[in-house]
Amino acid sequence: TGYTGEIGFELYIKNENASKLWDLLFSTDIELKPIGLAARNTLRLEKGFCLYGNDIDESVTPIEAGLGWITKTNKQTICGNILSDQKKLGVEKKLVGIEIIEKGIARTGYSIFHNDELVGEITSGSISPSSNKSIAMGYVKTKYSDFNTILSVSIRNKMIKSKIVKIPFY
Repeated sequence: TGYTGEIGFELYIKNENASKLWDLLFSTDIELKPIGLAARNTLRLEKGFCLYGNDIDESVTPIEAGLGWITKTNKQTICGNILSDQKKLGVEKKLVGIEIIEKGIARTGYSIFHNDELVGEITSGSISPSSNKSIAMGYVKTKYSDFNTILSVSIRNKMIKSKIVKIPFY
């Protein structure tokens, strides 16, 4: 189980047993590697999994986030009419995958431009250890969301060339 898209395990134990379990696990012949939160976050980004508070929150709908496939609009809900309309009529912004073409790493909150027009914002970004590329997810105006659309991300006040790519990255 886990939130990385990879085979893994999540263990829930009492605090007082943590050191003992750690020592026991790493004393076996099984090859284990201790991996932290940053590694988990990179793996979930490579898979294109949304992280609440970064890629999704109360300000975006599941349709905008590309999660329409798990969103029922045939039942009466608080936002049912909005979601149903978005499925039929489309959305103004979309969550997209972005590959940074030039040197740089896009981070949460960085601005996305098409020429001089502000068209979106990065929600997650990192170097992909699997592809050794700089990748990110972010929301852009729908008219700029087609695959291979060339955009720029403002990284440390420099416009860095990037393009829209398919999710998952890996």
